[in-house]
Amino acid sequence: MVPETYLKHIENTDGLFEIRVLSRSDIFRIFCFFDEGNLIIIGNGFQKKSQKTPKTEIDKALTIKREYEEQKQKS
Repeated sequence: MVPETYLKHIENTDGLFEIRVLSRSDIFRIFCFFDEGNLIIIGNGFQKKSQKTPKTEIDKALTIKREYEEQKQKS
């Protein structure tokens, strides 16, 4: 079990999670998702400068997830 402080499900995103990383006084977010329950696929990341996660970053992560799943189905 990983505390929500470090790994949080993003609501209304169909399986997208946010990894939270603190480095000195900077906060970084990295989006990820699970493949078949065990493999974690790392997507995009960004430096968080406000309390709310920018929708553009979530959309980018969902695009990466969709492209990954499409490529996996082809192979």
